[in-house]
Amino acid sequence: MQKISRLELIDDQMDLQASGLDLVPMQNTSLDIWDTKYRLKTKDGMPVDRNIQETYERVAEALAGSEKEERQEYWRERFIWALQNGAIPAGRIVSNAGAIEHKPATSTINCTVSCTVPDSMAGILESVREAGLTLKAGCGIGYEFSTLRPKGALVTGAGAQTSGPLSFMDIFDAMCFTVSSAGGRRGAQMATFDISHPDISDFIRAKREDGRLRQFNLSCLITDEFMKAVEENSGWMLYFPARQHELESGECEIVYRNWAHDDQYIRDEEGRVACRVYGTVPAQRLWNQIMNSTYDYAEPGFILVDRINEMNNNWFCETIRATNPCGEQPLPPYGACLLGSVNLTKCVELPFTDRARFNWEKYRELVSVFTRMLDNVVEIHGLPLDMQGDEIARKRRHGMGFLGLGSTLTMLRMKYGESDSLGFTERIAREMAEIGWRVGIELAEEKGMAPIMDEDFVVTRQMLLQRPEMKDDGYQAGDRIKGRELLGRYSRYMQKFPKSLQDEIVEKGCRYTHHTSIAPTGTISLSLANNASNGIEPSFAHKYSRNVIREGKKTKESVDVFSYELLAYRHFVNPRAEPGAKEERNRLPDYFVAADDVTPKQHVEIQAAAQKWVDSSISKTANVPTDFDFDDFKDIYMHAWKQGLKGCTTFRFNPEAFQGVLVKEQDLENTVYQFTLDDGEIVEVKGNETIEYDGEEHTAANLFDALKEGYYGRF
Repeated sequence: MQKISRLELIDDQMDLQASGLDLVPMQNTSLDIWDTKYRLKTKDGMPVDRNIQETYERVAEALAGSEKEERQEYWRERFIWALQNGAIPAGRIVSNAGAIEHKPATSTINCTVSCTVPDSMAGILESVREAGLTLKAGCGIGYEFSTLRPKGALVTGAGAQTSGPLSFMDIFDAMCFTVSSAGGRRGAQMATFDISHPDISDFIRAKREDGRLRQFNLSCLITDEFMKAVEENSGWMLYFPARQHELESGECEIVYRNWAHDDQYIRDEEGRVACRVYGTVPAQRLWNQIMNSTYDYAEPGFILVDRINEMNNNWFCETIRATNPCGEQPLPPYGACLLGSVNLTKCVELPFTDRARFNWEKYRELVSVFTRMLDNVVEIHGLPLDMQGDEIARKRRHGMGFLGLGSTLTMLRMKYGESDSLGFTERIAREMAEIGWRVGIELAEEKGMAPIMDEDFVVTRQMLLQRPEMKDDGYQAGDRIKGRELLGRYSRYMQKFPKSLQDEIVEKGCRYTHHTSIAPTGTISLSLANNASNGIEPSFAHKYSRNVIREGKKTKESVDVFSYELLAYRHFVNPRAEPGAKEERNRLPDYFVAADDVTPKQHVEIQAAAQKWVDSSISKTANVPTDFDFDDFKDIYMHAWKQGLKGCTTFRFNPEAFQGVLVKEQDLENTVYQFTLDDGEIVEVKGNETIEYDGEEHTAANLFDALKEGYYGRF
């Protein structure tokens, strides 16, 4: 196996700089991430891509292959231009597009959602099998587990009681760990859980047990009804669909409620499901359980499921109950979505000067070309399950977003979270959306609309209740209507756009049903964007440590990284400074904002400014200080609901619970970890100190984490 030396990597990058692709030298960590995650290699580890330029050429050629033969070279060149100038497809596309000779069983899709997990042993085990194949192909996956009956419920036919959803989640967790260990890449899973399920408290507390469900992100499905109950300090009913024996016994309290899933449930004349009531709890007590866990453990997340379904473009044919692992893609059963982000820093001119400006013309052209690129990924999706392939082919959903917002604002001398940055953020999202829909109409005329757009749907009474304007337009239950009209005219999201655009979609259709989504972009930001800030975020810090998973290592490796704007400032303004040196940081202008400088309210407002024009969702984290007041912390989530967001995530450094991926040096310096030796002696070590253990060197914080989570017993 050929080893790639650091010198070779840097020499390759020097070639790129000489051709003018990037004025700011790439840091070693960025090159290393490209080499380990995105550089195509043979099965024996021999490099196929000699440099990043060849990675771009490989991806461009693979995506241009979906064009008419006589136009493939033209679009290949246009795609290379876009890649060089800030169009960054998601990691699975960069890794796997054009790589079928070396990786025939991998997918170009990042995001998927499982089937609706059935409430039966056979159904659960079949879902595990499907999920294993999905993870093996390199896709993340989300599931809703509140479809499973609560702990202690009778299993008819077995004469036993079920152990509940959490015990079955452990099976999925173990499967994911096994699949990711074999493939050398950590699997990504999301578990969602309804706020009305009787086992909701167990779900909230699940990850307080060391080592449990560590292959999952967890999120609660929060309804408007629950949030109003919290505001009013009223009771909250916990229930689950009743079985026939429960209904007949007369011993259970039964209520009829709307239920999101079809199954052999008992229904009334209005279609509501008979549910057994397991108890009523104060809504505020349940709210405080969620908030306490999120405050201490950064989980569970907070998914506002009513808002997601209300604003879904496919409102007429989907009920969404799950998301991809980072939450930016709410998807139906077997839903899949491909992602990509525009690096906004590539459109900044004259940075850090009083003439600094954003090149809107270049940005619009990037979005236009990139939209076509992402649409072409559908043709080479490589999804392992037929139902996933059918779903993405029918709706052609993709999620274009942006990265580097915080870095870009700094280079334009704006402060992240202040009023001018809110206006800039909204314009970025609005122009991306408007161009995306215009290009989608053009592509529909050229290549054909998404099949769902040309399908006929029967108008139902439920549709008329959800969209009373349909009745005003003369529709009645039983009428037939095209999918493109239901989306273009009656989608709550599309109603924000000019009527002329809606009319064009109704007449001509669109190539896809969804266009925008803002992903967290962790490793693609760090690698191909030279650590421009993640997604919609400000930079975490301007010098910090990143914990990187290395194949074969039980602990994460801590590496130093610098923000892109700090490197750019040094390059253009202060070339003699050592990047990240304390004296340099003290002299940085006040518009150099990092995550901890932004108030939680400002985080929410930035997200709200973009969400108006994003048709899927946004992965965003509000960082809060370790000593942040708990009551103020709860207000973040209430504010997010009132702002109409689809979800909310916070992160508070808590060394007793876990280590994050990104860690500031001062947090590690101020945290002392205790280790008990074989002879009983207790050793105290600062988090940033190095310890030799099991033949390897580790930071104290990462070793503490690995021992606590049981990784030394799982390899």
